Amino acid sequence: MEEINNIEVVPCTESDYLKPFRVHYSQNGTKKSWDFMRTHDSVSVLIFNTTSHCFVLVKQFRPAVYMCEWEKAKTQPPKSAEKTVEGAAEAATESQQGQSASEGESSSQWLPASAGVTYELCAGLVDKPDLSLEEIARQEVLEECGYDVPASKLKKITSYRSGVGVTGAKQTMFYAEVSDDNCVSPGGGEPKEGELIEVVKVPLHEAMTFAYDERIPKTMGVIFSFIWFHNNMSPKYKISTNV
Repeated sequence: MEEINNIEVVPCTESDYLKPFRVHYSQNGTKKSWDFMRTHDSVSVLIFNTTSHCFVLVKQFRPAVYMCEWEKAKTQPPKSAEKTVEGAAEAATESQQGQSASEGESSSQWLPASAGVTYELCAGLVDKPDLSLEEIARQEVLEECGYDVPASKLKKITSYRSGVGVTGAKQTMFYAEVSDDNCVSPGGGEPKEGELIEVVKVPLHEAMTFAYDERIPKTMGVIFSFIWFHNNMSPKYKISTNV
């Protein structure tokens, strides 16, 4: 997953997923403008394995996260010249691993691919008008995590707006209980769609520690859903979520 190379950043002039617009409007007599992206709504699923008492998340490389970290790293002042030769060699090796230069950038300027890897809920775009949200969520659970769960077993947690300053798209979050008997494949996503996903299990008793550990890159959906589970489902299993 973390072998990323041949990085090249180019203008995005056409996309099946994002369409940029600028809206002009008046608010309380003041003329304003706002740039936004039109994109698909989405679904996400908090998966809890009742056999092993763990949450099932997905781990994947996100180019947008990687490039944000890269841009941030570019603005940081260079490290002290007093760094030892050994330390400098280790840093150079790490930054060059799995990377290649693009558009005049030297390979040593790229971050390790791990800078763009995040932990997330199983999720997917709402781009199949003939399917219900539950059916789309069911497909994502099967493709990404390998569990075959009937759509009727998916419980809606809530829906909310995400990226309100840029997209305003709506995401609907579901909860699904699975067991080892429901596991019919290793998951991993659809390669033909460019997905490369690692399935990760987080034990229930470690969930809240995981959620609040800022060293672990994760989405807000993971944090919110773990809190929801702690408040609504933990008493059912009589197991501490380590709060």
